[in-house]
Amino acid sequence: MIVLDANILIRAILGRRVRQLIETYASQGVRFFAPEVAFDDAETYLPALLQKRGKSAADLPSALGYLRSVIEPVTPELYSAFEEEARLR
Repeated sequence: MIVLDANILIRAILGRRVRQLIETYASQGVRFFAPEVAFDDAETYLPALLQKRGKSAADLPSALGYLRSVIEPVTPELYSAFEEEARLR
């Protein structure tokens, strides 16, 4: 089990290597998770990043949908009980 943040989600959409690694390990049974807020952040920041690269954001919803099929979104209710302890580390 591997938990990813928004930066990794963004790299999975902007580049090839991160997406390839996720797909390779997922096919070997590794489960990937990301907080819902990470998907929200990626959705917020990707349009500007794509524009900077001269790329269209038209495919962004389908790209994020694909990531959600490989990376399981996690709601805050699932991890909020552990947040205080995690922040102490």
